[in-house]
Amino acid sequence: MTLEETTAQVQALFAKAEGFSDTLTFDFGSDGIISVDGTQSPPAVSNQDIGSDCTISISLDDFFNILDGSLDPQMAFMSGKLSVDGNMGIAMNLSSVLKN
Repeated sequence: MTLEETTAQVQALFAKAEGFSDTLTFDFGSDGIISVDGTQSPPAVSNQDIGSDCTISISLDDFFNILDGSLDPQMAFMSGKLSVDGNMGIAMNLSSVLKN
């Protein structure tokens, strides 16, 4: 899955998300980033760095595996495939958004 396809999928997920009011960046290293601005309604999703409250670093492939349900986010974190910088509470609340 490309960054553009993943961005569209994240945009669809956050369009349905209720109560997300934070800023978040998914950092895929050399593959790029996806930023979510929950201060807007619906949350704005882009590939621009917006300076977020929480940054989740993960490979694009592992993120896709989380989205399709083949990789558990908590297992990814514990195995070092996913790291969180900033507000850990935001990351912990994402599972409900990503499972929709």
